[in-house]
Amino acid sequence: MKFFEISKEPINTQQVIDKVVQREAGAITTFIGTVRELTHGKRTLYLIYEAYEEMAVKKLEQIGREIEAKWADACVAITHRVGRLDITDIAVVIAVSTPHRADAYEANRYAIERIKEIVPIWKKEHWEDGEEWVGNQLETVAYPSGKPEEGDLNE
Repeated sequence: MKFFEISKEPINTQQVIDKVVQREAGAITTFIGTVRELTHGKRTLYLIYEAYEEMAVKKLEQIGREIEAKWADACVAITHRVGRLDITDIAVVIAVSTPHRADAYEANRYAIERIKEIVPIWKKEHWEDGEEWVGNQLETVAYPSGKPEEGDLNE
């Protein structure tokens, strides 16, 4: 069973949750990140997510190890989607189970913040009047323009 995945297909939330079900767990938290229509007053038409998939999976696994080290008996599964996503589509699902609910909430929040910090996934927002690559990862990637150029993300 793969606990950390990049998917080109729509994410089945229940399948991600099922990966973290354990007899010792008293709590399972999920975070479901969806595509919203309005961002800072601009109407989004759709998003394109791209990833350096091999490295992205390794970084998701790293986040899982970090969580397991910080929260006793935690179990984590993360699936992030790439490709074109329309308004309300699911972009990411994070499921965390722990013996106690406070740990599950904290670990889940930790996971999404770390994804934004270290996982090489980029988002291009398409609006009625233009498009732009956005996201925290763009600030830490070594691209001269600050964003991936055509061909940089394709292997």
